[in-house]
Amino acid sequence: MHFASDNTAGVAPQVMAALQAANEGHVPSYGADALSEAVRAKIRDLFEAPEAAVYLVATGTAANALSCALLSDPWSAIFCHRHAHIQEDECGAPEFFADGAKLVLLEGAHGKIDPELMRPVIAHAGGAIHHVQRGMLSITNATEAGTVYTPEEVRVLTGIAREYDLPVHMDGARFANALAATGATPAEMTWKSGVDVLSFGGTKNGCMGVEAVVIFDPARAHEFELRRKRAGHLFSKNRFLAAQMLGYLAGGLWMGLARHANAMAARLSDGIATVPGAELLHPTEANAVFARFPRRVHRSLRDAGAQYYLWPFEQSLDGADDELLAARLVCSWATTEEEVGEFLSHLA
Repeated sequence: MHFASDNTAGVAPQVMAALQAANEGHVPSYGADALSEAVRAKIRDLFEAPEAAVYLVATGTAANALSCALLSDPWSAIFCHRHAHIQEDECGAPEFFADGAKLVLLEGAHGKIDPELMRPVIAHAGGAIHHVQRGMLSITNATEAGTVYTPEEVRVLTGIAREYDLPVHMDGARFANALAATGATPAEMTWKSGVDVLSFGGTKNGCMGVEAVVIFDPARAHEFELRRKRAGHLFSKNRFLAAQMLGYLAGGLWMGLARHANAMAARLSDGIATVPGAELLHPTEANAVFARFPRRVHRSLRDAGAQYYLWPFEQSLDGADDELLAARLVCSWATTEEEVGEFLSHLA
């Protein structure tokens, strides 16, 4: 019963096979190889963006931090949800790579930025030289609460950003899960809805370690190349990043993996919702379930070998049996129906 994170799952067999195939022979380095060129062409086609610049890095933090650095100035604000990954889980990397840009936090229920709460925060920023200036907006899709923005919701947020001349970044570590949940196309969810730069995730959905930064305005490409090199994220053997991404995208594998993860989360969520005393904390729209149930049930699950996180971490299994404790449960491409069924059997 592995629900700690989609990061804990292994590599999809098709991606591993692509890596093995890429290990033959000698090819040009630093992204000048045929596989890297094929990735660029594939992603441009997928996003209906023939001029887009595409760069590969190995981690989501690198993709997000370098994207934020590209779109902001050292004296500017990076507006994001208060529970965004760039705020809570990247150890100040966006601020570091942006040479001191400040994260300014926005509110909204279930991990999603509320446009009515966002507008006054952006309007108040800037102005006097004493204040941080308006810089950019970062949206996470799927969110850290397991919810999903539709393209229409993205357009509302980017529309407000455009009123203040702010470029927009999307953290798409679970981008495939968001598309699977909404039925939107990659283009509809990004540039057609006002997104300038996307961190397009692979690691959480079956890859070993690869993310693509997709820059829809090619005029920004050269600066990103310099930032990636300066940050130590230009791989000499880039073919191994490219091979993963090609294997991931081939034949729609990436979407199949995401649909499976979402379906397992939906099954888990539906089961939890039927248990007396349990409650869901957020709508289950992608591959993560947030729920609260009694401490005695948590103990039973842990004794049975279930792996997941109490959320927040500081909750303790020591205490009254019937006190409700919150948990995060994440499904992956490798989650099985048997795992979900066994977990639910311990909730009864």
